[in-house]
Amino acid sequence: MTNELNPLQRQLVNRYQGGFPLLARPFALMARTLKCSERDIIQNIDSLLQQGILSRFGPLYDAVQMGGALTLAALSVPESQYEQVTQQVNSLSQVAHNYRRDHSLNMWFVLATETEVELESAILQIEEMSGLQVYNFPKQSEFFIGLWLELTPQCGVNTITPPTVHKPLVDAYCVDAMDRQIILHSQAGLALVADPWQPICEAVGCSEDELLERLQRLLDCGVIRRIGLVPNHYRLGLKANGMTVWDVNDEQAELLGQHIGQLDFVSHCYLRPRHLPEWRYNLFAMVHGHDRVEVLDKTRIIKGILGDACVADNVLFSSAILKKTGLRFAA
Repeated sequence: MTNELNPLQRQLVNRYQGGFPLLARPFALMARTLKCSERDIIQNIDSLLQQGILSRFGPLYDAVQMGGALTLAALSVPESQYEQVTQQVNSLSQVAHNYRRDHSLNMWFVLATETEVELESAILQIEEMSGLQVYNFPKQSEFFIGLWLELTPQCGVNTITPPTVHKPLVDAYCVDAMDRQIILHSQAGLALVADPWQPICEAVGCSEDELLERLQRLLDCGVIRRIGLVPNHYRLGLKANGMTVWDVNDEQAELLGQHIGQLDFVSHCYLRPRHLPEWRYNLFAMVHGHDRVEVLDKTRIIKGILGDACVADNVLFSSAILKKTGLRFAA
């Protein structure tokens, strides 16, 4: 798929996975930087979205940093019920992502809510609808999150170490009513018009200056992780997705997690609780590659870093994307 992209599209993906300009007429600045027209920028981003090369374009929000709740959860679903349970789980707006994985725990989904109570309620609702136990894996420590890609002139795609990530200035940010309206009207992405801020201003009733100030504040405090183009790594050639899980010595888990999170092929790295006896693993690291062989090669690198501190490991490959919408707060 990468060989079908034109040079401008490659530049857009490589340069603007984050750092989208927070100023009036942002596409005009991008056009000056990339030596093309504002219209070229807008049309090519639209084309990338239409082709599925981008999964979205806009701000990526962090539910926890805005005072909400986020967790990874899993179900063991009998094959005869799989389609029905998929529909039940995906019907909840709180489910941001849902994947089928090769394991007895064969459905893994992310829940994002505005409160811890709502999260617990969503888990109970899934258990009631499906009649199955939900295994809840809330993060205990986050070492890294974010998949950054580089499209090469040879029509390849590589995972890369991201630019320096801005650290939140506060542990949590109190989202006010105006912030919440801004989130509601931007969580699905930004408009592809010369002034993408104006539709949001009109919807929430604020000036463009105030909107940009608030967005900058949300970036500074970590409520927005980044604003930019979000590549669809599957469409770009990274078709193998392995959730590697490790049973690591508790005393060393934090330090080792920091090392694993720095690897350029790891997009997510967390410490999560065990569920004994069914689930013994406490360190999770998502690994991406062009195929399963590449993922397994990268997994061996992780194994070498963990050494004797790890007593068991597994790789849960993704075999189907059941839902992928990202965080969505209800109106």
